[in-house]
Amino acid sequence: MARSNNILVPQAKQAMDQFKMEAAQEVGVTLKPGYNGDLTSRQAGSIGGQMVKKMVYDYQQRQAGGQLN
Repeated sequence: MARSNNILVPQAKQAMDQFKMEAAQEVGVTLKPGYNGDLTSRQAGSIGGQMVKKMVYDYQQRQAGGQLN
């Protein structure tokens, strides 16, 4: 099966890794550098959900011209 989680902009890999670490910390999940296959589905889902939540918030702020409080 082909991997579907490839970074579309390779130069962004480091920033995405940092973003993932920050999201994990915010939801109380400890990530280690590299492979984290020992995470539960719940933990992985909470990290992904937090990342999406932050991306949606950022998008909404940009659409509102940064005027959201």
